[in-house]
Amino acid sequence: MSFSAQDEIYMRQALQLAREGTALASPNPRVGAVVVSSAGEVAGTGFHTYEGMKHGEILAMEQAGDRARGGTLYLNLEPCAHQGRTGPCADAVIAAGIRRVVAAMTDPNPLVAVKGVERMRAAGVAVEVGLMEAEARKINEAFAKYITTKRPLVTLKSAMTLDGKIAPPPGDSHGPTALGVRGATGGWITSVEARAHVQELRHESDAIMVGVGTVVADDPLLTDRTGLRRRRPLLRVILDSRLRLPLDSRLVKTAKNDVLVFCSFAEEKKKRELESRGIQVQQVGLGSSDGRPDLGRIVSSLGELEITSLLIEGGALVNWAALATGIVDKVFLYYAPKILAGTGSVSFAAGAGFRKMSEAALVKDFVLHRFGEDFAVEGYIHDPYAPSQGGH
Repeated sequence: MSFSAQDEIYMRQALQLAREGTALASPNPRVGAVVVSSAGEVAGTGFHTYEGMKHGEILAMEQAGDRARGGTLYLNLEPCAHQGRTGPCADAVIAAGIRRVVAAMTDPNPLVAVKGVERMRAAGVAVEVGLMEAEARKINEAFAKYITTKRPLVTLKSAMTLDGKIAPPPGDSHGPTALGVRGATGGWITSVEARAHVQELRHESDAIMVGVGTVVADDPLLTDRTGLRRRRPLLRVILDSRLRLPLDSRLVKTAKNDVLVFCSFAEEKKKRELESRGIQVQQVGLGSSDGRPDLGRIVSSLGELEITSLLIEGGALVNWAALATGIVDKVFLYYAPKILAGTGSVSFAAGAGFRKMSEAALVKDFVLHRFGEDFAVEGYIHDPYAPSQGGH
């Protein structure tokens, strides 16, 4: 199937509109749409937000009005054919008199995939699928993982030196280290550009998770500091097996029902104190790694809260536990052109390690990014569109 240069221009616009739904559409997919009239002019555009209810293609067709008849609809995801919070979009496309639909990809939900395409084709609409599919799949990879497993896409993020160190020896540090961002003199490991991109990752995520050791050592806020609008506050998740979270920490002081602590041993008095400050406390059983809460159960619990994407910004122990239990789908690893060396320096992941090279977590489909003087590796351990291949 071949697409014209004009098709690519309008699909690129639809993809950009879909990105406008970042942090506004979850737990629904991000969808952008463009209606081009039979005269070849853009007649309507739209993108979906959860609170706005209407899907992107409905907004675009409403804006186009009568000019939609005989026109072409471009969108990054096939129109739905089922009744949800709104009616089937495929039926609306047919009713609007759209002559041609160009969709980047079919719906990743196996229960509804292709049904919208089939319904429109049965009504005489020309439907073509696959233009810029790779970009479209990237936009909705978290939704794909969530809709097929009811668990969030888990991304492990870390910043380190070329030799894989996220911090100098503990006694040498004069600033936050557990997140792998500062060096021995309080200087940052990574560049301003890399740190700005981390905020973009936070904005794209529904939740962020660290261990209580990071909170004790660094007293972070763990907030989305992009300044961009989001429908739900970034859920701040803490792994805290024995409820050591300090009551005077900035997390506790700023909690507004957006901090969730997972523990294994809940001392009732401390639990009540935290809950009285607007912090949610959930007790889960022990996992297999060093007496920490069961990470698999935690990921499932976050899915039950309609969290579609989780960003892990832990220290060395949390990084290893996440990899060892198989919950990590994706990595985003930043590297600064520095070598820290030293046996006392903190490595990216501290734990028993995989026993054989054949057991090592294999990062596939990776790409390299450049941020100032730094670079980053983005890749996948589990394909979010084929979750059955994953280890969880």
